[in-house]
Amino acid sequence: MEVCAANAPYRHERQRSHRGPHPHPPQIYRLRTPNSPTSPKICRDLVALLLQVTGHPHHADTAKLLVSEIVTNVNLHTDSLAVRLEVVLRHDRLRVSVHNDALDADPHQKPGDTCDAYDENGSGLLLLTGLARDWGVQRGGAAYGIPGKQIWFELGEAADGRRAPSGGGL
Repeated sequence: MEVCAANAPYRHERQRSHRGPHPHPPQIYRLRTPNSPTSPKICRDLVALLLQVTGHPHHADTAKLLVSEIVTNVNLHTDSLAVRLEVVLRHDRLRVSVHNDALDADPHQKPGDTCDAYDENGSGLLLLTGLARDWGVQRGGAAYGIPGKQIWFELGEAADGRRAPSGGGL
């Protein structure tokens, strides 16, 4: 297992820095763990701890739920050897990315598929859509220079500056 942390702006934030200083540079934390049945708990607990100690405890429950869902799906539905977790904390939001090296699993629902709150399969997409400020999938190894895909989500203030819902109503 590898863990690292950094204080560095994203490329696009460095390019925009001439417009004025950011209140705080983003804090970036990364974890690489073997893809095993314990990976969801390890990733979930790390995210909860990071949010607690960095002053973002109001996002902890939602982030833990979404991280657990994504990492569990990597473990159950891919042959990826590793799970790579990245958490980027900013003053107004956080972005969590889960990267795996599998090319075959598709995180999108197929047309005609249905799922409800009681289905065991497909509910993760409903959770992401309902709880995250934004989420998406990137194919290819842009984040780590290896093949695979990255599923990410953001929690934080809405685009208009109001705090986005953080899943307290589940």
